[in-house]
Amino acid sequence: MPDFRQALRSGRRLIFDGGMGTMLQSRGLPPGVSPELFCLARPDVLVGIHADYLRAGADVLTTNTFGGCVYKLGTGPGAPDVVEFNRAMARAAREAVAASGREAFVAGSVGPSGHFMRPLGDLDPAELVAAFRAQIRGLVQGGVDLILAETQFDLAEARAIVLAVRAECDLPVGVSMTFENGVSLTGSRPEVFVHSMLNMGVDFIATNCSAGPEQMAEVVDELLALSDVPVLVEPNAGLPELVDGRTVFRLGPDDFARHTARFAAAGARLLGGCCGTTPDHIAALRGALDGLSGGLVSDPARRDGIVLTTRAQAVHIGAGSPIRIIGERINPTGKKLLTAELQAGEFAQALRFADEQVEAGAPLLDVNVGAPMVDEAVLLPALVERLVARHSLPLSLDSSNADAIAAALPFHPGSPLVNSISGEPGRMEHLGPLCRDHGAPFILLPLKGRKLPVTAAERIAIIEELLAQADGLRIPRRLVMVDVLALAVSSKAEAARHCLDTIRWCAAQGLPTTIGLSNISFGLPARELLNSTFLAMAAGAGLSSCIAHPGNARIREAVAASSVLLGLDANAEAFIGGYSGWTPGGDATGAAPTGGAGSAGTGTGVKAKAATLEEAVIRGDREGALALVERALTEGADPFALVQDRLIPGITEVGRRYERREYFLPQLIRSAETMQHAFRKLQPLLEAQRGQETRPVIIMATVEGDIHDIGKNIVTLMLGNHGFDVVDLGKDVKAADIVEAAERHGARVIGLSALMTTTMVRMEDTVRLVRERGLPVKVMVGGAVVTPAYAEAIGADGYSADAVEAVRVAKELLTVQ
Repeated sequence: MPDFRQALRSGRRLIFDGGMGTMLQSRGLPPGVSPELFCLARPDVLVGIHADYLRAGADVLTTNTFGGCVYKLGTGPGAPDVVEFNRAMARAAREAVAASGREAFVAGSVGPSGHFMRPLGDLDPAELVAAFRAQIRGLVQGGVDLILAETQFDLAEARAIVLAVRAECDLPVGVSMTFENGVSLTGSRPEVFVHSMLNMGVDFIATNCSAGPEQMAEVVDELLALSDVPVLVEPNAGLPELVDGRTVFRLGPDDFARHTARFAAAGARLLGGCCGTTPDHIAALRGALDGLSGGLVSDPARRDGIVLTTRAQAVHIGAGSPIRIIGERINPTGKKLLTAELQAGEFAQALRFADEQVEAGAPLLDVNVGAPMVDEAVLLPALVERLVARHSLPLSLDSSNADAIAAALPFHPGSPLVNSISGEPGRMEHLGPLCRDHGAPFILLPLKGRKLPVTAAERIAIIEELLAQADGLRIPRRLVMVDVLALAVSSKAEAARHCLDTIRWCAAQGLPTTIGLSNISFGLPARELLNSTFLAMAAGAGLSSCIAHPGNARIREAVAASSVLLGLDANAEAFIGGYSGWTPGGDATGAAPTGGAGSAGTGTGVKAKAATLEEAVIRGDREGALALVERALTEGADPFALVQDRLIPGITEVGRRYERREYFLPQLIRSAETMQHAFRKLQPLLEAQRGQETRPVIIMATVEGDIHDIGKNIVTLMLGNHGFDVVDLGKDVKAADIVEAAERHGARVIGLSALMTTTMVRMEDTVRLVRERGLPVKVMVGGAVVTPAYAEAIGADGYSADAVEAVRVAKELLTVQ
């Protein structure tokens, strides 16, 4: 069997195959039948399509398993066994390769589950990984050469697939994310995606679907600029249109090949096609590439250091970046109230500390729940889940309990920091592979045995020994940051000097550094003065970060001033913005410094306690919203006025921010759930005042044959917050059932969703049936593959691109009844 990793290392260009859905439609896939079940019944059709792609020049076939996880195949009567289905589909591709007589690879396709992990959704991370493991097990048994996670739109799920691959096999893995206007559905930009995947050690990264080659150019350029592994690009053949009742993609083979070949010239070595592409498109692409001499060799911008990520942010720590303050406040040491709350399983004080540190400009937060009589393995993941739902910045998982870190890692939707791995026997062996597989950078702590390493030479010796251990476990340097170990100058006068020498050595090795800053001044007066002065000295030696209180004015001043003096604050813009009103002995104007603290990205979490109910909705502060409702009611507020003057304006502002791309899906969902939480408190009072409210009814459904409903569920949530009584029929719903439900409930609007080109044609069935029965019902449509032109072609009354627009369209349709 050929070696795909060797093929990647060889530097040769590889061509992947094209679309599957439209090919199956052209060869007899009946309307409303899933491609998976059709190909189980007609493997000859599937093998024939694979064979056509091989004849067209494809080097890599993709299995027909995009919907091959249990969440798509189902578990009811007639549902295929997940392992057996994926094995059969992989063997069909292998059969085509064997019959062709040429060398080609088989990529096992893994598509999205259609669900979100907690806290964004309801799935436990372990459940999702287990589901993907079953799918991958079948693909491996069927003989695939690599795994391709494709059309991914959520960073957390993409990471879950990579974890599942690592648990099942050692095959190469690539991950392809779909972007729209440069961002994924849940708010990840290419930079976040690339660094998260590189941290996990994937073999290649990719982007596919959503647009034709011309519209993908900007995203592809960014992937090539950042990635030091090969990049796969698989555009659509343009956007779908409806012609004579069939879905058609207008971009022909020659135009597709000409536009897509430009990516090869820019440095992409893996190319293929997605929706609407056929063997003719792949043959044309092969011809265009065969005539292309050379091509740029991708030369990504590399910086020493680590990169921490969440869905929304990438935070670089290392050379070329300001000192990053790692917020230290969520730590029960010396904090009686926090300790008591953690022992009671409560997080109010921890969340308050998080809010304060985010407002102070911290780019990441250290999270430690190590109080006496606390089960860290239970409490740490629970607090991490609350924090990632509340804030968009990375977390540092701080515990001496390796099981607690293992339990918390899956709940962080990106690359967190692990604090820490020391020379304690077994700790590197236990935590090192865990950090490697999760793509989690960690702090390497030069402690071994009971003796503290006082001199720089002693510390460096331990660092080198631990690095050798990491190398033996195949842990890349991009995951390592060194704690240079601050010791108190009150007991060791030379402690600061040795610390600075260790920083300089690490900087020369390209290793980023951190330090527990307050240790240096222990036992002395004027500790803030000593800490901030030492921080400035350490910055000059090359220190990358410090664990400190981000609300401390002297620390913030030292970071901001050092960034200017070391040339890390372009044109001193951040310094001027934060300190233009500074006076000797005073504080800054109150603006958060943007050098070490705020430059990591725009925060979208709760930055302070909300002052109004409207503000609580905008910030997604559920607890704050409920408290404000209760206080307002106690003060005699009218429940109806609270809804009309506070809740609705709040969710409307959230919609505006979503449309301006200031908010993304996680913030939209969090704010919508916050409004629902507050409204449930008010609803009994509203009904008591005015009786049962009559709200316009809207029917929501994913059309027949389509088992995707994430988009529909979000639209349902938003419509419910804007005064609609939503009847959600679920997914894979026949047109007759949709129309019958509309008649039974007296609906005024029907909302239809479809994700696949093979199922979007079913939308017209509902439109036609509504017209035939003469119902006074408007139909609006939406979904990833649906366009305004398509909506018009099938006679729909409205089209929406997202949940926010769906609310506006539904309201407009009510006015034209």
